[in-house]
Formats: sequence, structure tokens, C-alpha cells
Amino acid sequence: MATLRRWLACALLTCALLGGAADLRANDAYGDDDPLEGLNRVVFEFNQAIDALVLKPAAELYVAFLPEEVRYRVSNVLRNLGEPINLLNNLAQGKFERAGATLMRFSINSTFGVAGIFDVATDWGYEHTPEDFGQTLATWGVGDKPFLMLPLLGPSNPRDALGFAVDWVADPLAHITPADAGVARAATSGVSQRAEYLDELETVERTSVDFYAALRELYRQYRADDVRDGAPPPIMDVPDFDFDDEEWLEE
Repeated sequence: MATLRRWLACALLTCALLGGAADLRANDAYGDDDPLEGLNRVVFEFNQAIDALVLKPAAELYVAFLPEEVRYRVSNVLRNLGEPINLLNNLAQGKFERAGATLMRFSINSTFGVAGIFDVATDWGYEHTPEDFGQTLATWGVGDKPFLMLPLLGPSNPRDALGFAVDWVADPLAHITPADAGVARAATSGVSQRAEYLDELETVERTSVDFYAALRELYRQYRADDVRDGAPPPIMDVPDFDFDDEEWLEE
């Protein structure tokens, strides 16, 4: 479910980078980072077929029959249900101030926000700070290669795939709610997120020369941004050339 969210969020990055990233093609520049490209593309085509047959039509019906305000409230509830995992991962990363804010968010929205229907906590100054175990592993120094395309879950890598599994097992709400409720939550989350990015994903696919390659690179950028908590990427060191150096001028 978390990985699906990352896949869909790639659409937002694509809109920002449409001039260049949408035209990415599979080439030798990515060979070392995508050694499983042949298999990944087979899985990608499978995912595309499932999306066309099931997820996209469900999302279109969801948008057609539910007013935007209702869909917004559903998203609030789903976000609130994810706060316990956000709390655990903020603690694991040593982000104790953010962990405290997350705990306050869950407490406020679960009560005053009527089970998360209303995001009262944001109005009170407690911002949403999502974290997952893939990000936690990254802060512990675990790398993000090679690229993987997972069945149904979309773009990933070994670190994020393990993180998804750990979050699923560690989610305390999953252990105190009936199995049927967990399935309903996962299905609703998938449809809700797909509905949120219907237009963006269609634009990505229509404008990309190679949809797979575009999503691959955008996913990497999206996850790198997650790990940095939205901070700008580090500035590359530029060699210091001394143009007054006589030896350099003679060369």
C-alpha cells in the first residue's frame, strides 16, 4: 500500500519535470542500476494490465459517484490510520520532535477529528510527517539498489520492499482490527490514491516515450526526496581551478 502511494506520487514529479524526465528511454546509463530490467519490464506490463482492468476503472467510479468533499474525508481517515507507523519510524530515526507531533496528531484527530474524518491537528499546528521503514533503513545507511518492479505494488528496491513488509507486520492497528477490516482498508486506500492521480498518471503515460523508464527515474528522485525530508540535494563539489597558475596556462 505504501509502495503504491510512491508510484502514484511519481506523477506529481513528472508534471514538474515533464520537459525532460518524461522522455527518458532505457539506455546504457541505467544498466548498472537496473540489472533486472528485462524481468522488471515484464512485471511492469502485468501491473499495467491489472491497472487497466481493475484499479483505474474502480478509481473512475469512485470519482464519479463520490463528491470531492467525501473523498477528502476518506483520505483523512486513511492518513490517520497510518500515523502509528509514522510514529514508530520517526522514533527509529531519532526524530523525537516529529514523533511527538505525530503522536499528538493521532490523538487529536482520533478524538476531536472524529476518527480522523477532520484534520483538526493540522489547524492546531501539528503537521503530517510521514515516515516508513524504507526511509528508516536509508537513514541507517542501507542503499537503494537495484531497482525492482514488484507485482501489484509497483516501483521499489530491496530496501523499500523490506521496509514495506516490516511496516505491514509492525502496524499495531493491523493486529487489533479484524482481517476483513484490514482488507477493506487496503482496498479503499488503493482506490483512493489511484483516484487522486487519475489525470496525472494519464499525462505521464501519454507524454512519455518510455513510461517504464520515466517512472523508474522519478521513483528514485521521489524516494531520495523522502529520505532527505524534502531538503535540497547536497551540492556537488566543483574543482577549484586556479586560472592564474602559469603551469596551467602553458598546458
